[in-house]
Formats: sequence, structure tokens, C-alpha cells
Amino acid sequence: MSHDGGVDLLRRIRARNPVGSGGSAPGAGSPEGSAGSAGSAGPAGPGSGAGFEFSFDGLPVRALPGQSIAAALWAAGILSWRTTRLNGRPRGAFCGIGSCYDCLATVNGAPNNRACLLPARAGDTVTTQEGNGRAWLQE
Repeated sequence: MSHDGGVDLLRRIRARNPVGSGGSAPGAGSPEGSAGSAGSAGPAGPGSGAGFEFSFDGLPVRALPGQSIAAALWAAGILSWRTTRLNGRPRGAFCGIGSCYDCLATVNGAPNNRACLLPARAGDTVTTQEGNGRAWLQE
């Protein structure tokens, strides 16, 4: 999976479901369950009003106070933000409780952060983690 493919997918999802529309992308699923009525996407949905933005691979992502980076990415329809070392296979959240390490992401330049445990903060810069995320050790 190419890195740019995920960015293109995010743009297509956002074009179909602008922020504040209350809907979710077809097939993206919702970690909070059913979205309910139109215009109300639940407590972590885009129509909730309060919140802030952080960037993921250069694109803005909305989040709510206390929401983990993984939850905010899921809510935005982003299901993968890491690739494996050996085969470059996409990974995202698996266990959601910090046990499996599938959700590792590079946050503000620091690799190997568990996105399911780390609360999103306004202005954070989150990038897809390629391989082991320790490029500085390979020099």
C-alpha cells in the first residue's frame, strides 16, 4: 500500500462526507456504534461541536478533548497509520488497550507511540510510521 494511497482515500471520504454532515464513510465503520439520526454522529462524531484539529500526514483531523489519536483517526475514516517492517503491510488499531503495539505512530517527530493510548492534542503532528520507526538507529 503506498503512502499516497491513504491520503487520496481520506480526500475521497471527506468529499463524500464533509465535516459536520453527521454521516460516516460507507464501509468505514464507527467505533462508537450506530450514528443515530442524521446530523448527530454520537459523542465522538463530527457534529458534536467542541473539539480541535491535529494533522495526520499533512491533512487536518478533528478530535475531541480526551479522545485518543487512534479514536480520532477512526472517526475520520482512517484505519491504517503504520506499516510493518518486513513486508510494509498496513496496520492500525487492533486491541485498543495498548497491548498489541499495532497502532504505533510517529507523533511530533517521536516514533513508536501507541495511538490508542495517547490523547490527541491540538496542533499535534501525526505521521504514518514506516517500518520500525527508528530511522535514526540505522545511520
